[in-house]
Amino acid sequence: MEIGARYAGDGETEFIVWAPLAEGLELMLPSRVVPMQREQDGYWRAVAGDAPPGTEYLYRINGERERPDPASSFQPQGVHGPSQVLDHSSFRWEDDHWRGISLREMVIYEVHIGTFTPEGTFDAAAARVEELLDLGVNALEIMPVAQFPGERNWGYDGVYPFSVQNSYGGPEGLKRLVNECHRKGVAVVLDVVYNHLGHEGNYLQEYGPYFTDRYLTPWGRAVNFDGAYSDGVRNFFIQNALHWFRNYHIDALRLDAVHAIFDMSARHFLAELSDRVRLFSRREGRPHLLIAESDLNDSRLIRPTNLCGHGIDALWCDDFHHSLHVLLTGEKDGYYVDFGGLDQMVKALREGFVYTGEYSVFRKRRHGNSSKDHPPERFVVFAQNHDQVGNRMLGERLSSLVCFESLKLAAGVVLCSPYVPLLFMGEEYGEEAPFPYFVSHSDQALIEAVRQGRKEEFRSFRWKGEPPDPQSVETFLRAKIHWEKRRTGRHRVLLHLYRALIRLRRDNPVLSVLDRERMELRPFEAEGVIAMRRWRDGSQVLCIFNFSRSDRRLTGVLPAGRWRRVLDSSDVIWGGPGSLLPERVSAGDEIGVRGRSFTVLSKEDDH
Repeated sequence: MEIGARYAGDGETEFIVWAPLAEGLELMLPSRVVPMQREQDGYWRAVAGDAPPGTEYLYRINGERERPDPASSFQPQGVHGPSQVLDHSSFRWEDDHWRGISLREMVIYEVHIGTFTPEGTFDAAAARVEELLDLGVNALEIMPVAQFPGERNWGYDGVYPFSVQNSYGGPEGLKRLVNECHRKGVAVVLDVVYNHLGHEGNYLQEYGPYFTDRYLTPWGRAVNFDGAYSDGVRNFFIQNALHWFRNYHIDALRLDAVHAIFDMSARHFLAELSDRVRLFSRREGRPHLLIAESDLNDSRLIRPTNLCGHGIDALWCDDFHHSLHVLLTGEKDGYYVDFGGLDQMVKALREGFVYTGEYSVFRKRRHGNSSKDHPPERFVVFAQNHDQVGNRMLGERLSSLVCFESLKLAAGVVLCSPYVPLLFMGEEYGEEAPFPYFVSHSDQALIEAVRQGRKEEFRSFRWKGEPPDPQSVETFLRAKIHWEKRRTGRHRVLLHLYRALIRLRRDNPVLSVLDRERMELRPFEAEGVIAMRRWRDGSQVLCIFNFSRSDRRLTGVLPAGRWRRVLDSSDVIWGGPGSLLPERVSAGDEIGVRGRSFTVLSKEDDH
């Protein structure tokens, strides 16, 4: 059942809302009140011939409370104001040629619309697509844009999942951004939140049993995916996913924290969602993807639904990040206590998950199952993302925690890996602006609860001091990135290194293919070095990652044949102290690698 206000033309709009426990429902238009008719399964319907696009409306529940549409497409006056009728068919799309980009080809770039540009709008972000394309990015991931209270927020406090944030430019702004991306050959991934909704402006519970007390999440009551009346709740979120694909031409959805989607029914909500999305994709003639975030290390999420899995296309791989982060920073607080060994980085490169049933000190139990039988395009890896930066007390980026050489090493590990790489906005030039959590609520009690919640969240990390005030506009302004830095000093050098790495990844016949079967990993524990050899159709590449702070001399690293140095992060051209490797080396030669550096070599007879 489709829901929301659907414009049919000639001023006529059909309004459908799910309210299974309501005794009466009325459509409140500017000039009149329209009684709604109860239909099957708890849905209510009304048709108004005087509700053209731009018409504002509310629903009156049981003759008492007037509330916005839970499936509102636009909230021009914010979360407490009326909803507005839209005509999605009126936008002039220019992407008829667009057929999407496969996961195995993606280089993803994650942005927060409010802090990506000084203006903080979709149109301002669209103006930067050309430079991202020049970097080598071909997929733009946008943090949540569902309407949230106020004008500044990470997006995870959204309360109208179908509505596009008014302060970012609303529905037309998002469509213009997607259209511009597709015109230039860039896919768009949108972050959506199906595990909870925000508090301020959340009127869903007044319409029906959208939430349950059977489970608790870090954000309060869980969404009701498996209790009484849950069919309507599941349909609400499935229709939401299809809404983004159909009306905004989104290519993929990133599903936030699916471990907080509680569903004990025989067919999990995620399996139902993925099957519906695949059916939609077949009808549309191009793929639409689902990428999930989960801390379960459960490969069932990416197993096909016909094999009793959930059918998700890919997962964010936190274990890869944690292994890399601890090797670079030495941090061991909080969940980082489980990481730090070179062998864990090797396992992350080889399999994806590090914890595949081993005991986790942080969780105080065994954790995870094996991911090694799943293809590498099922895993998205990163050195930074909004969570791993923003969930620090001060929101420090990696550039504020490690030296310049380590930043280059992090880039090499991610972009030479056999997985789908993701960059966090500004990472490519070493942005130093923090990305702390920020909100702009109007409820004082909620504001104080958020402040206290942030302090409690950091307890296990033993960080000193006070976290930035999430409600302060200064906290938000400090998070805006400084795009102009990419043209100066070491920032420019790092940008050029990222560009060279992405080009190498795209053009090299070995690195361009996501393949773990034709890959050999050798850890040199005492030296803190990992050698990764990959091959395909007679071509071979050897990547050497030195996580030690000291220069190392190694023997027995090179396989048979002569090898040519393709890229060395310690080279002077990349702002380093100078490579210890000659242009060409042979098996049996001693090789030198600088501390905190990576080197890529290609076998001499390779193309």
